[in-house]
Amino acid sequence: MNKETSEIKSAKHSPWKDVGISDPRARLKSLSDYASMVELDRNIPPQRYYRSGVEMIRMADMCMKDNDLEYAYILYVKFITIFVEKIRNHPQFNTVPLKDKEYNQQTLRKVLPKAEELKKQLLEQYQAEYNKYVEDIKEREKIEKERLKQEELKKLREEEERKNKLAALAAVKAAKAAMTASVTSPEDGKVKKTSSVSSRPLVSPSSDIIAQTSREKPTVDRSTKPSLLCDSLTLRDVVLPTKLMHNFLMLAFTNTTNNKETCGILAGKLERNKLVVTHLLIPEQTGSPDSCVTHNEEDIFDYQDQHNLITLGWIHTHPTQTAFLSSVDLHTHCAYQLMMAEAIAIVCAPKYDETGFFILTPEYGLDFIANCRETGFHPHPTEPPLYTKAKHCKLDVTAVIEVVDLRRK
Repeated sequence: MNKETSEIKSAKHSPWKDVGISDPRARLKSLSDYASMVELDRNIPPQRYYRSGVEMIRMADMCMKDNDLEYAYILYVKFITIFVEKIRNHPQFNTVPLKDKEYNQQTLRKVLPKAEELKKQLLEQYQAEYNKYVEDIKEREKIEKERLKQEELKKLREEEERKNKLAALAAVKAAKAAMTASVTSPEDGKVKKTSSVSSRPLVSPSSDIIAQTSREKPTVDRSTKPSLLCDSLTLRDVVLPTKLMHNFLMLAFTNTTNNKETCGILAGKLERNKLVVTHLLIPEQTGSPDSCVTHNEEDIFDYQDQHNLITLGWIHTHPTQTAFLSSVDLHTHCAYQLMMAEAIAIVCAPKYDETGFFILTPEYGLDFIANCRETGFHPHPTEPPLYTKAKHCKLDVTAVIEVVDLRRK
């Protein structure tokens, strides 16, 4: 499947989150700087960027409905950066159809005020979070001061008790010495035993210290301490209908028996911060034993536009091999994952009854493949691994999948 490489080279993680709960304006600037980090590849036709822009806005609008303001703002700013600052410098900019440019300009007129309003909302949100964080710090400092005070009182009490014990021990020793001493009376010559021990208590503990230390030591709930660093590699779940793979293999059966690969596009929606695959789109294609080339991709784009769907990955068969990602597969998937970090690649190997759910390793493989300029089948290093199992994939036996076959019969 000879898809284009990355349209937009985005960072492999989210460094703006490392700012944590800091000054609201600095936090917003970090977010804006990250969103503006867009580089255009002059080897990729500008029409690809215009197509990616359509999906970026669709995804941003979904994020707004899901109240994910940060991610929506990032997508809006990326869109503005590409189509206001960058795209005109593309050497093939004049080849873009006029209708695409006009539609893009109409979208820009809507996006610019949306981004500005989002900026205000995020600043208010950051300010509220910062104020709460400062209040939490003050509360923790207050609790810590009280804890130190109680510890000091405890030390004073222990020191007082130690002195009391020493005084009592000395008194006991003195009493024993007096009881064994003999005194002879000159009147009767009898021996009398006298005691120097007073019936009065020797030492009285301080009632003030006892009263002060009788209070319970306050407890500190460590779980309320805010985390300043977020896990920047956290991926949202991709929910897949369990029957998707079975339906796809049934559709690909003829090609599989003829030793030809079959491929499809996974499309769906964002629902409650989860990416749900709802459609399997089968484009016009030509298959061989180890590759699959798509044609008339405009049919896919039109269908997605009509049904408000976003691309969540792709699926293809290995008729005679096991489930893995070849060098061509890695480059194909790179374009998907750079556009959406959660995008997955599914490989079905019916001969070996295997199904693999894969993703490029965010910490290494994604950048390596994005910067690889080789084409066709070519060797890649195996260590560190370039791809891994997509652990954020979740199968749902109750979910429904709609299969749309766009191949011309």
